[in-house]
Amino acid sequence: MWDAYKKGYKAFLRLEKSLSDHSVEAYLRDVDKLTLFLASEDTGKAPANVDLKDLQRFVKWISELGMTATSQARIISGIRSFYKYLLTEQIINKDPTALLEAPKTKRALPDVLSFEEIEHIISKIDQSKPEGGRNKAILETMYSCGLRVSEVVGLKISCLYLDVGFIRVIGKGDKERLVPIGSDAVKYIKLYKENIRVHQPMVPGYEDILFLNQRGKGLSRVMIFYIIRDLAAKAGITKNISPHTFRHSFATHLVEGGADLRAVQEMLGHESITTTEIYTHLDRDFLRNTLQQFHPAFQK
Repeated sequence: MWDAYKKGYKAFLRLEKSLSDHSVEAYLRDVDKLTLFLASEDTGKAPANVDLKDLQRFVKWISELGMTATSQARIISGIRSFYKYLLTEQIINKDPTALLEAPKTKRALPDVLSFEEIEHIISKIDQSKPEGGRNKAILETMYSCGLRVSEVVGLKISCLYLDVGFIRVIGKGDKERLVPIGSDAVKYIKLYKENIRVHQPMVPGYEDILFLNQRGKGLSRVMIFYIIRDLAAKAGITKNISPHTFRHSFATHLVEGGADLRAVQEMLGHESITTTEIYTHLDRDFLRNTLQQFHPAFQK
């Protein structure tokens, strides 16, 4: 009986929410876990008959499976999304997840690189090799624009407006945004396009993808991770570094430099300002200095 509801939910996620196939499958797996739990209890309940107590037992069940608090919270978020869909479609008239509590998770901020550390990592690129010129353009673009790794590997030539200093980024849910791009990133993209990319083989379908591998296809997200990890090792940086570190450092440096949080939100492509607050690290000295500079009570 759940299959029909999941089929409708799948269509909703794809068409209404414009989520990627990967995200859709993740949401459906969350619902699958709930149906598996209900089957283990042999209740045979339809989605409309599931109540808060059922869900509380489900949360206890996934906890006893050894899942971390973060994983549990993500699954519960998926179940809430499913029931929100059922409510929207008037399949149910009461949301059983409304009072469901998720385990508290500790929000650990990722490591931040200083500007000097980023420069040091980029300096370790061997530009005598063709992939070196490409990698320098990639890292300069990631730091200059605060791109997600999926956004940089999917960056299209037709989305570059380098003469006016902007790029059009296609983010989560196929949402587009215009992001300013720095002069160094513009310089190295042009060098890569004009001196390296033109000499590469081109697989049909990848003509508009900016960054290509040696076989003429787009790069994978994993490849970007390996590139950054290897360069960080060569630079002797022991922080826990991933492609997201460049995005997080971009936002951190902007906010600590006094940038408006709404502007940072727009550049990062965050739907909610709350997300931007989570991903931007503000140290106490910066906050104190901001209050002393702008709040009337601190200027007496």
